[in-house]
Amino acid sequence: MTAKSFFTFLSVLLVAATVQAQPWNADLGNGKYKNPILFADYSDPDVCRVGDDFYMTASSFNCAPGLPILHSKDMVNWELIGYALEQQYPIDHFKTPQHGNGVWAPSIRYHEGELYIYWGDPDFGIYMVKAKDPKGPWSEPVMVKEGKGLIDACPIWAEDGKAYMAYAFAGSRAGVKTVIMMTELTADGTQAIGNSVMVFDGHDGHTTCEGAKFYQHGDYYYIMAPAGGVKPGWQLAMRSKNIWGPYEMKVVLHQGDTNINGPHQGALVVQENGDSWFYHFQDRWAYGRIIHLQPVTWVDGWPIPGVDSNKDGIGEPVAEWTKPNVGKTYPATPLVTSDEFNTHEWGLQWQWHANPEVYFGYMSANLGYLRLNCIQQPEDYVSLWQLPNLFLQKFPAPDFTATTKLNFFNHEEGDRTGLLIMGEDYSYIGLKQVDGAVKLVQNTCIKARTGGTEEEQASIDIDQKEIYLRVTVKHVPNSPTHDAVATFSYSLNGKRFKDFGTDFQPAAGRWIGAKMGLFATSSTLTNDCGYVDVDWFRVE
Repeated sequence: MTAKSFFTFLSVLLVAATVQAQPWNADLGNGKYKNPILFADYSDPDVCRVGDDFYMTASSFNCAPGLPILHSKDMVNWELIGYALEQQYPIDHFKTPQHGNGVWAPSIRYHEGELYIYWGDPDFGIYMVKAKDPKGPWSEPVMVKEGKGLIDACPIWAEDGKAYMAYAFAGSRAGVKTVIMMTELTADGTQAIGNSVMVFDGHDGHTTCEGAKFYQHGDYYYIMAPAGGVKPGWQLAMRSKNIWGPYEMKVVLHQGDTNINGPHQGALVVQENGDSWFYHFQDRWAYGRIIHLQPVTWVDGWPIPGVDSNKDGIGEPVAEWTKPNVGKTYPATPLVTSDEFNTHEWGLQWQWHANPEVYFGYMSANLGYLRLNCIQQPEDYVSLWQLPNLFLQKFPAPDFTATTKLNFFNHEEGDRTGLLIMGEDYSYIGLKQVDGAVKLVQNTCIKARTGGTEEEQASIDIDQKEIYLRVTVKHVPNSPTHDAVATFSYSLNGKRFKDFGTDFQPAAGRWIGAKMGLFATSSTLTNDCGYVDVDWFRVE
């Protein structure tokens, strides 16, 4: 074997080992899949089919880049291929963290050779972007309908040649909710025209009806919409032969006797062969809104996701099912979570907590590490909740371990860096300059959103700035609110790890699951800040 062949073979083995090390794989390898298909916080998913390709997007709220674009050939294995929003709009508004604001419940549709994504920002209105290639470039956002409290938008190009859009209201902004509205659009989908009308009123037993998705199937127009709230809710279907209604309604999916709470808010997808499927989320507290896939049976013209096991006419989620028949078998492709930082781009799994400045972090010119700068905290600093320069990714599984190797180059008092579990409660293990020396610390903050401050859990002097940091997250079964526990550890040689500090219960952020990742900050103003060089970040 030549040297070149050997290194090619070694690269293949390393790639295979990385795939095997991924912490969640829904493809069972025997023609079946298990739910959730994505054990990651892709909240409010929507999916559309383009020939034999499938594309998904999801809520990204305040995180940047936003509007993730995922691709699949078999509806079970998904790859994150890019984002439709490099920055949140308006750009200046989102340079500071706007937790829970931004992109709410987008929809993705294919029309005349282009993909369209619509979403509502509850503070500004309904936006749209489009692209011929799902990997981009995507157009600049267009304001389709301006207004405070407008959310959860979905278009349809109907048989009459006209375009329409369904949407809902955020009660927190509009003082109104639980109704589904509809308006006509210009033919190019860029502007709402005419009066909006109410096509469904959920006040009679279906409160918080929102997240409408528009379809045409057979002789009917369908609106699929969740109701009942995020964690305890259910899924409605509405239908009418006239796009303006009146619409009749049926509950088509609920928890029933399963352990899948709040199964709703997603996408109805019909394959070329006529088979139908429904994507939805389940809110799992710290893990966020994870994604399930249900087979759909049409009963008397109604789409029933899951299986009606108790014969009440309503579907219940399945835990395992036969994979969709797409004509061939595709390999399992778990989402990528690790990053060696060996190219000029970091992995697509990473997001900032607000629109970033270029100096927050960048790759090295010689390819081999990520540099994060110790950016000065604001004068009114209380906690990391305020900072945009948090470099984070989603929890990828119920049980996982994340390990990073870094080198700390502190310059000023208060410089610090670390491995972070971030939510409304957060905790990290890291290095900090204190009285001119470097310490290893664990700090924790409870109720950061409402003004909680950090408390030191552990601190030791350390004379080494190259260090390995690790967090291990384990699922805690049958816990009503905190269903995960995180344990921190460190190593000076990458081989022997020592537990450090106290156990921590991760908590969700504002409408998002807990996230993990890296940060670097300082309490001192300087014109040449300290920094950390991150060699790699590995998840298994």
